Amino acid sequence: MNQLVAFADRAPALIAASGERASYRFFEFFTANIRNPNTRRAYARAAEEFFAWLETRGVTRLAAIESVHVAAYIEQLAKARSAPTAKLRLAALRHLFDWLVVGQIMPTNPAAAVRGPHHIVRRGKTPVLDPQEARQLIDAINTTTVIGLRDRALIGLMVYTFARIGAAIGMRVEDVYAQNRRLWVRLHEKGGKQHAMPCHHNLEAYLHAYIDGAELAQEPKAFLFQTYSRATGQLTGNPLPQANAYAMIQRRAKGAGITMRVGNHTFRATGVTAYLKNGGTLERAAQMANHASTRTTQLYDRRAEEVTLDEVERILV
Repeated sequence: MNQLVAFADRAPALIAASGERASYRFFEFFTANIRNPNTRRAYARAAEEFFAWLETRGVTRLAAIESVHVAAYIEQLAKARSAPTAKLRLAALRHLFDWLVVGQIMPTNPAAAVRGPHHIVRRGKTPVLDPQEARQLIDAINTTTVIGLRDRALIGLMVYTFARIGAAIGMRVEDVYAQNRRLWVRLHEKGGKQHAMPCHHNLEAYLHAYIDGAELAQEPKAFLFQTYSRATGQLTGNPLPQANAYAMIQRRAKGAGITMRVGNHTFRATGVTAYLKNGGTLERAAQMANHASTRTTQLYDRRAEEVTLDEVERILV
């Protein structure tokens, strides 16, 4: 949020030149209109880069922005970056200009008629660990320390509940609770949705060990996954940032001897693929992953890759 305030305070010259109302409406778009912090960050970057691009081409007024400018920018961007990136930037500009049109800052939306690059995704690019590698990584974590217990619980949570990293690090201690003699977790997903999942017996053991070891049971409102102070050897009470979680995962994977470049999303994809390989259904996987459509869940299904590798080995030369 502080980054967005700073960005709004240095609104692009095109916006500032249009007056105080335009600057306020521009700032309002990123604060009142967009609730998801990741979307805010991505849209703010898209707007900043596009307005900087316009300034280098001598466009100094909002009213002078035309669809040809947006089309040229997106075409140039598509050559330098991936198609999904170009499509995301175009979506950001469409929404921003729509907001300015509704606020009577601009007469028309110059991005409305621009088409993005063609892009079809049938298989995700997220690296996926096989079950043995996932077990290898988890077992390699030294759990004699609080930070080791925390890291094992976080990785286990993402594997066994298919949780997004944002939902995992946003959990409070009270989001781990007992129900019907089993431990459950409550995930706060995108769009303000709550998603409850029963815990696999391994995850139940990981969470109990972490919460007991970190003495968090008496602090239900505290963040479940917190940063760690090496000076004190204790948790700080501050939520674990997503970048820190990524760095931790890289460190743990390297320590386990895994050469694949894993990321925060790897464990969600690993859990979905393992579930489907063990006889789970695509519909149930979508429900467990809190996907609105099974088409999204299919991006995580890598079972076909093993078939392909088996067939390749049949080639005899």
